[in-house]
Amino acid sequence: MNVLFLTILRIDHISDRGIYPDLMRKFRNEGHNVFIVTPVERKYRRNASLEKENNISILKIKSLNIQKTSAVKKWLSNYLLNIQYSRGIKKYFADIKFDLILYSTPPITFSGLIQSIKHRHGARSYLLLKDIFPQNAVDLGFIKQGGLLHKYFLSQERKLYGISDYIGCMSPANVEYLRNKNPEIEAERIEVNPNSHELFEEPFTVEMKNQIRLKYRIPLDSTLFIYGGNLGKPQGIDFVVDFLKAQQKQSSVYFLIVGSGTDYKKIKVWIELENPQYVKLLPELAKGDYNKLLRSSDVGMIFLDHRFTIPNFPSRLLSYLEYKLPVLAATDKCTDLGIILEKNNFGVWSESGDIQTISQNVNKLLLNPTLRAEMGVNGYRYFLNNYTVDHSYNIIIKHFGN
Repeated sequence: MNVLFLTILRIDHISDRGIYPDLMRKFRNEGHNVFIVTPVERKYRRNASLEKENNISILKIKSLNIQKTSAVKKWLSNYLLNIQYSRGIKKYFADIKFDLILYSTPPITFSGLIQSIKHRHGARSYLLLKDIFPQNAVDLGFIKQGGLLHKYFLSQERKLYGISDYIGCMSPANVEYLRNKNPEIEAERIEVNPNSHELFEEPFTVEMKNQIRLKYRIPLDSTLFIYGGNLGKPQGIDFVVDFLKAQQKQSSVYFLIVGSGTDYKKIKVWIELENPQYVKLLPELAKGDYNKLLRSSDVGMIFLDHRFTIPNFPSRLLSYLEYKLPVLAATDKCTDLGIILEKNNFGVWSESGDIQTISQNVNKLLLNPTLRAEMGVNGYRYFLNNYTVDHSYNIIIKHFGN
């Protein structure tokens, strides 16, 4: 099949590691021709380009800034992408007949483009639902419930769901939420299709671990808790800072926060004022460098704002499981992340805002290296059984294989 994938994630090269490049390589490896459309934001000062390699074509469309910008600029950028992508596809892929269109949220503004391609090519479509918008924006106070902007985005959301032949959700709670909120969608069109990675087996020794810790001046004998990813409103950074403050009396523990985002400065300002010796903040790192830090760590952390009424399921979980790290999670009550990790014994959960319970969970992991090792193995096993790209590919292709 000729498979078109639309994303607002920046994909520089098909060898990049991540939930989307990994899945696209899987499609290529199974004999399909893959065509990826990805943005090149204005801040990178690069023109549109088409790169081809081993049955994968990556069309990079010049766009306005999408990430780490104001809400208004982000909305305008996503709105214009529908037009920019349409022009780019007509220019660079004019002679291609697409059989399958894959796309993810965000954004929800691709409905016109997808409908047009389906009509012209007779293609089928599959939505990878990674973001339930606009409700998540309402939860965090970015959009007023019932306002004009909210109503507009609701209409876009319904259009996107309506033109999607199938919708793959990240977890059972996502499926239940979508069916309850959108009863007009036939139940058989909605299914679990979780975030997934391609498994990479890489050698890593104790000596390598120590070298990485020395490089970043992390105590060799500490139990290292790491968080990597976005540092913005969805993570509830005020709670993260309060949580870190509450750990000051712990011994032999170290917290490493790696990432970027709108609330990065909140952590930075606190560290500059208080100079905690057990916390380090690093800006976003190259994927390879970050993975080395992950493999030098003992526990992976996940944070979500307590106000969410939608069941988010952060993809950063995959790397923790892949590298056999037990998970310390503090989230809202709507996600089933905590249920899944505790039921399968690869982590501990508390509600975001509950300093007492998350501190108890830190102690539980800190004082029991045997438990950490056991949870790490359980998580790795769960990853192999549920979160590899083989699973995601098979879930999709069963609908379109013939």
